[in-house]
Formats: sequence, structure tokens, C-alpha cells
Amino acid sequence: MILSMTGYGRSNAEQPDISCQVEIRSVNNRFLKTAIRLPDGMADCEVEIERRLREKLGRGAVTVTVSATQPESAAAVPVNLAAARLYLEQLLSLAQDVRREKPDHAALSIDLAQILSLPGVCLPSHSNEEEALRQRALVLRLTDEALAQLLLMRRREGQALWQDLRGQLAVIGEALENIRRQAPAAARQYHERLRARVLQLVDEAKLSLSDSDLLREVALFSERADISEELTRLAAHLDHFTQVTQADASQVGRTLDFIAQEMLREANTIGSKCSDGQLARWTLQIKEAISRVKEQVQNVQ
Repeated sequence: MILSMTGYGRSNAEQPDISCQVEIRSVNNRFLKTAIRLPDGMADCEVEIERRLREKLGRGAVTVTVSATQPESAAAVPVNLAAARLYLEQLLSLAQDVRREKPDHAALSIDLAQILSLPGVCLPSHSNEEEALRQRALVLRLTDEALAQLLLMRRREGQALWQDLRGQLAVIGEALENIRRQAPAAARQYHERLRARVLQLVDEAKLSLSDSDLLREVALFSERADISEELTRLAAHLDHFTQVTQADASQVGRTLDFIAQEMLREANTIGSKCSDGQLARWTLQIKEAISRVKEQVQNVQ
């Protein structure tokens, strides 16, 4: 069964030290194109997320967005009070020295926020490797869950695509069978009209034309106007298209697009050879249905 390239999946989890959510969106694209957006501190997850996307998805523009928040108790950064006190004492001592040397100098102010940015004052927010590994495992688990939801949606969209494609293939098949039945009679009628018209022109021009010459010209035209080969090839393409959609393969979009292009080529040739009005109308139906097929297969993985 065919799969669509359009899909969406989301998964989230709440833990005492972190709240995390993963969203995956995919739309049409000729190849697999990924964009992974991660919070600060989780860049090491990108390679593994990329691998899982390429393992499960064949084509499409895929965007993965990972968001993570921590409660205030977990997000608070420990402060090295001894280091901060040492910095403050040194700054106060420096301020006293400046006032002694330059009594008229403007008063100096100390910004405590600046002290927090000095080396060694604030301790790392995740000082142990175990916490980082646990958060990484959480992100990857949520990625798998969101990816499973996206694949489920792709399958549902693929079923809807197949329903529409099947309807268009039925239109093509019915019109093709109508042309196949009507073409011999239309050819005979055209031959008769052509013969009558040629004889009329010859008579008006006071020329002589043997039956063999007339038959030869009619035969040459009949050969140029024969559409039997095009009908056979178009029917073969129609069968091949159906076989590909029912095959157990995950990536068939490019193949279906190529087959649809070949179907349109044969339909155009039939249209250029047909001189019968009814045949031309059926050919137009075929071309319209093929155009719809080509539009739909652009979304098939």
C-alpha cells in the first residue's frame, strides 16, 4: 500500500527534573530533507534522530522540533558562595584603594550580576553524566513515539490517495476500452469519407485516378492514423501502475510519476492521430485523469 509524504506526530513526557516534547512534521519533497531543532545542551541527540528518520522515512521534507523546560528547582544553578565572596572582597579592596588615591573620583558601584558571570561562581547545571544520559534517552524515546504517529498518519493519507488514484485509473480504463471498441468502426467511416472526398476532387479537376492509387493513399493514411500500438502500450502502463501501487514497497512515488508521464505520452499520441470526434472526447477524458494522477503521485512516498 502506498504511503503519503504528508504527516504529523507528537509526543511529550513530564518528569520531576524536565518536561519534554517532540514534534515531527513532513511534507512533499523529491528527496529526504531533514531539519532538526534541539534545545541548548541536547545537540548530541541530532545524529541519532537523523539516523532514525532516514531508517523509517523514504522521502519528504521533515522537521523535528524538540522543546524542553525544567522546573525552577531543577533549573536553578548552584552558586559557589566562597568564590563569589572572594571576588567581592577583592573588588571592595580595589574600590578603597581607588578612593584613597583619587578622592574626587566618582563613587564606584559593584554589580552582583556581573560577579555571577565570573569563572567558578556558578556551577554547571547538569554536573553529572547520568542526568544527561537520562534526558537523551527521553528525547529519543519521544522521537520514536512521534515518528510512529507520523507513519500512522502517512498510511491513512496514503489510503485516501489510493482511493482517488483508483477512481482516476477506472476512468482511464473505461475510456481506453471505449476507444478500443470504437476505433475500427471510426477508421472505416473515415476511409469511406476520405475516398468520397478524393473522388469528388478528382472529378472536379477532370483527372483520372485508378482504384489502386486511391487504395494505396488510403492505406498510407490508415497506417499513420493507426492507434493500436498506443492503445496496447497505454493499457500496459495502466496495469503496471496498479501493480506498483499494490507492491510491498515503501518508496514508489518516483516510479508512479514516471509511469504517469509515459501514460500521458501515449495519450497525446492517440489524440494527435484521432480524427473522430467521439474518440477525441474519450482521449480528453484520459488526459484529464492522467493529469490528476500526476498531481496526486507527487505526494506519494
